[in-house]
Amino acid sequence: MNNISSDIAKMRREYALKTLLESEVNANPLIQFSLWLQESIDAQAYEPNAMTLATCDAKAQPSARIVLLKAIEDGGFVFFSNYDSRKGQEIDANPLAALVFIWHELERQVRVEGCLEKISASESDSYFKQRPEKSKLGAWVSPQSKTIAGRDFLESQMQLYKDKFCGQEIPRPPHWGGYILRPHKIEFWQGRSSRLHDRIEYAYDGSLWSIRRLAP
Repeated sequence: MNNISSDIAKMRREYALKTLLESEVNANPLIQFSLWLQESIDAQAYEPNAMTLATCDAKAQPSARIVLLKAIEDGGFVFFSNYDSRKGQEIDANPLAALVFIWHELERQVRVEGCLEKISASESDSYFKQRPEKSKLGAWVSPQSKTIAGRDFLESQMQLYKDKFCGQEIPRPPHWGGYILRPHKIEFWQGRSSRLHDRIEYAYDGSLWSIRRLAP
């Protein structure tokens, strides 16, 4: 091993902040998630709504990136993106996806598996209206995931759309909007000492959620 690899291999941390028992969790995993999210907010976790979104294309090639959770509603997790981006194309080809939240401050993570679908245009419009002006312009400016000549392209496009929408409300681009991931599996992970972590998994059979403990 080189020195860097050796240093990484030696990294250790004991987890001992909290516990997670079957008797303590809510029967509804979305309520349980909301409780944990609020605790992470109260603990001033860095970007507590940040989540890894993993998607897969039609050839089963996976890819992952960080996106921001914007709502927990209608039985699922809502985020927004460019529909023409790589993730958008992968979702079109294969709507099955996974999310991972990690809150280091509480030694916790949550894993979610489910199916993605677009939310309604009216819901996307409603959220878009709340965005800062520069974020609205950015949705028009960036051909997300496409090759561009350089930073100058983005700067020139930003000025173009500033001029185009000057003095008027900026509309939502047709290629931009929300997705909801409707989960069929949610796992709550609490770090424990000796790597004997607590793992509580919820599984949905189409009508009811079941709860079981997984070995760490």
